[in-house]
Amino acid sequence: MGWVGDQIDSLRSMNVRQLLTQTISLGMIITSALIIWKVQQCVTGSESPVVVVLSESMEPGFQRGDILFLRMSKDPIRSGEIVVFNIDGREIPIVHRVIKVHERQDTGEVDVLTKGDNNPGDDRLLYARGQLWLHRQHIMGRAVGFLPYVGWVTILMTEKPIIKYVLIGSLGLLMIASKE
Repeated sequence: MGWVGDQIDSLRSMNVRQLLTQTISLGMIITSALIIWKVQQCVTGSESPVVVVLSESMEPGFQRGDILFLRMSKDPIRSGEIVVFNIDGREIPIVHRVIKVHERQDTGEVDVLTKGDNNPGDDRLLYARGQLWLHRQHIMGRAVGFLPYVGWVTILMTEKPIIKYVLIGSLGLLMIASKE
């Protein structure tokens, strides 16, 4: 029957108390992961402290599949920094370099223009219709570190959802069916 059959047989041999204990353990693992994510958000000041580079627009600095660690501080954003930002009407954040900063003298607010290192022009075509600059509320965080290629797992699970469902299902079944 294989691995799945063995896991199902293991589930059938458990009593209700063992099954309930394993299910609660799985719930605690999921809850712990969510708590860790929320703590990271508080510590880094970023709504998404970890992002995956999804395109080749930042090559050669960052490759598709690299994981970036973000931090958002109150320090002014400067030209040359790598930021992750959201555009109104788009779900997926963009990782690009700040090429121009415009500080308003009257309010002290900063407007930012970005560009992918591998792109020929700035990002104004990516911004919302009529928008020429990014504002502070668009920026999710600044890149402070990265892990090369580790994000490929996320890209594969996004592009081929069946992989995600098989992986999550297998891990859940393994967790519940283990007797330790």
